[in-house]
Amino acid sequence: RPHLDARPRGSARTTPLPSPPLHPTGKKKEMAPSLLRLLAASAALLASPASAFAPSTARSPPFVRTAAKKAPPSAAASNAPLRMSDGGDGSSSSDAPASKTYGKVFVAGGSKGVGRLVIDALLSTGAASEVVALVRSDEAAASLSAVNGVTAIKGDAFVYKDVEGALDGCDAAVTTLGGATDEGGQRVDYVGNNNVIEAAGILGVTRVVLVTSVGCGTSKEAAPPSVFEALKDTLAAKEKAERVLQRYYTNSNWTIIRPGGLKSEKATGTAILTEDPMAIGSIHREDVANLVVKALTSQNTEKKVLSAVDPEITSAANTEGASWEAFALA
Repeated sequence: RPHLDARPRGSARTTPLPSPPLHPTGKKKEMAPSLLRLLAASAALLASPASAFAPSTARSPPFVRTAAKKAPPSAAASNAPLRMSDGGDGSSSSDAPASKTYGKVFVAGGSKGVGRLVIDALLSTGAASEVVALVRSDEAAASLSAVNGVTAIKGDAFVYKDVEGALDGCDAAVTTLGGATDEGGQRVDYVGNNNVIEAAGILGVTRVVLVTSVGCGTSKEAAPPSVFEALKDTLAAKEKAERVLQRYYTNSNWTIIRPGGLKSEKATGTAILTEDPMAIGSIHREDVANLVVKALTSQNTEKKVLSAVDPEITSAANTEGASWEAFALA
């Protein structure tokens, strides 16, 4: 083979790269899949700065994408991925930060519950021009595909590639995943939410709203002991996802929302977000969804952990009628 010094005069000396470290068995050490994905993303960025930020159009075979119907004009007034709203009279308001709206928002957990109501709120308020929803069943995909402005993608939140493929090309992500377990007993409260967080980081989707529960993290003491004991495994999984988002995605503009006890009645309009970790009580799912969308579009919620409760609802967890300072969204 040619000698290393067989090069044109004046060119730099080539030094061979060291081989990967070996395990005691003599086999090359393998890197974790998540690290490999991060290294691959970094390599793409170095190779082509222009194309590294362009959404990929490739889709893996497991994905089934249903084309979105045209959103009503009020929800799709602009093709821009991100818009700033004005003070209402056409001039910029100097009294409060303008709210953001998005071109395309990804929703995980959108087939039912709070996630389904988040989709409705995103479109009805014009906070998003289009919603991409990852769902597991054909029935859920068909139901959501009938909604103007929704693109339903059949996939599994437990599968990272399913999540990444659905999230690719979106401007923001909301995840309300919770409750389900896979065949191995893993909870979607951590695994699914972690997949959304990781995919958002790799794809450059910096706006992420994670919906967990009162009883996680700093709000542990707020939950009644009996409730915490009954939900401790679920709360531990949700809290683990919170820690990942807070500790390892420091460049993300994230918001964590912890609802209290959920009810399925109509919105009251009196629910609040608060930074008080001791806030506890009930809240209707529709109110949670409305607060999630307001938090998504607010410029005040970056890197905030907020509890969501309705102080007007009497509950067993708040028999003394305690109240908490509402967080200013605007």
